[in-house]
Amino acid sequence: MLYVVIAYLWASIWLYLLLGGADFGAGIVELFSSKGNKLHTRNIMYKAIGPVWEANHMWLIIAVVILFVGFPQIYTLMSTYVHIPLAAMLLGIIARGTAFTFRNYDAIDDRWQKVYSKIFVYSSAVTPFFLGIIAGTTVSGTINPQADNFLDAYVLNWLNWFCVSVGCFTVAICGYLATIYIIGEVKEQSDKALFVRKAKFMIIAAFVFGALVFATAAYSGVPLAQWIFGHTVNVIAIVLAIASLLFMWKSLYVSSPVLLRILAGFQVTMILFAATSTHFPNIVLLHGGQALSLLEDVGSPKTIATLAWALLIGSIFILPALFYLMYSFGKENKEVIGHDA
Repeated sequence: MLYVVIAYLWASIWLYLLLGGADFGAGIVELFSSKGNKLHTRNIMYKAIGPVWEANHMWLIIAVVILFVGFPQIYTLMSTYVHIPLAAMLLGIIARGTAFTFRNYDAIDDRWQKVYSKIFVYSSAVTPFFLGIIAGTTVSGTINPQADNFLDAYVLNWLNWFCVSVGCFTVAICGYLATIYIIGEVKEQSDKALFVRKAKFMIIAAFVFGALVFATAAYSGVPLAQWIFGHTVNVIAIVLAIASLLFMWKSLYVSSPVLLRILAGFQVTMILFAATSTHFPNIVLLHGGQALSLLEDVGSPKTIATLAWALLIGSIFILPALFYLMYSFGKENKEVIGHDA
């Protein structure tokens, strides 16, 4: 049953990156849009994510609950030594959701709409930035439970070049996912061409920040290159991701929206797999070579068994309803966007 819980944990993180990341990407794309097409981009993005954007946070909630219930030692360490970026990420989620709601549903259209828009786009970038910082911190080996001062214990473990570059890379990935997903929502060729250009911009940004991640990893002593290129399976995963990306680059205008989304999801999955598979089951690498393991630092067997059954039974009731929600609103959004275009 432990592997069932671990599978749900990995799946929840994966789905939050793919689905929640695309929602964050909507604000990121708007942030980097020119003044001339910012409003048009905003309207298309809103119609695409408006009805279901909040539902994607359930994947983050599931991951947090799994860690809290099934892996209390890991949860305690992360919430203690990475509490600053965690708090920043949660504040970003709250600010983004509040701004999104008031910007689109406020009865009075006044200058506050500009304030809401700024909060929305900047928090859309800040939130995945700190999510990436947290991810980088877990594998950087900088968390030191023996640290005897505030800076070493709670700041410098995440405020370093490697973690910041992972944060920037995460922002680029979210923007990329959003542009790829939205291409299938627009009907006009001019709109499609607009988002294809945005997708290519985000692909270039992801490559640049990806290279920066490897450079800062080497500078910080994080053996990222060895993890990824030192194992055949990981090399195959990266080669497949790059090959599918090159194919996508050449066929953005002609490939079906479904194929584009599958390819984008596949690429992110391969990157996530290559980045995490080498040091599994270790999920948090600590200073001095120690680590917290998903197989050893776990709750009691009864707790794990109960959690696994709760996840399995809950999936039977929740997942079909969630997928139907996305399907029904997605179908309605295509009709609305096509009509407005």
